Amino acid sequence: MTPKFHPELTPPLAELEAQERRLVFPRFTHDDAWALGCLLVEMARERQAPVAIDIHRSGQQLFHAALPGSTPDNDAWIARKRRVVERYGSASYIVGARFRAKGTTFEDSSRLDADTYAAHGGSFPINVEGAGVIGSVTVSGLPQLEDHRMVTEALEQFLNKQ
Repeated sequence: MTPKFHPELTPPLAELEAQERRLVFPRFTHDDAWALGCLLVEMARERQAPVAIDIHRSGQQLFHAALPGSTPDNDAWIARKRRVVERYGSASYIVGARFRAKGTTFEDSSRLDADTYAAHGGSFPINVEGAGVIGSVTVSGLPQLEDHRMVTEALEQFLNKQ
């Protein structure tokens, strides 16, 4: 089932792209993946959010958690959203927003298999200064804008502590 999209709630594309330019890591280690993943788990527990959380770097899963209420479907959504980040080097929500800004949808115009790729909110690139996009952090289980916001809120907190 495709998550519902509410255009009236969508932040402007320029704001989303600025967010992506701002949320850049000086480095990203295994320990950083653990700390970021634990921060997301803590946020999700506080909100009683039924999500699954995933962090990948260079093709390796460094963190995964499935909270109460999440399902195997969330893992499938994570994989599909993560593939969008890997292919486009941009947040899955932003990729979908770019297609919508052109008056179309990712599903109609990307020519990619919808069972393999999903340009829905929740997967954000791990962009390292001087290296570029090396991985992704993904949340699945909430409406797509809420998934996106949970990830970006965690990234803001994490990067502000570094």
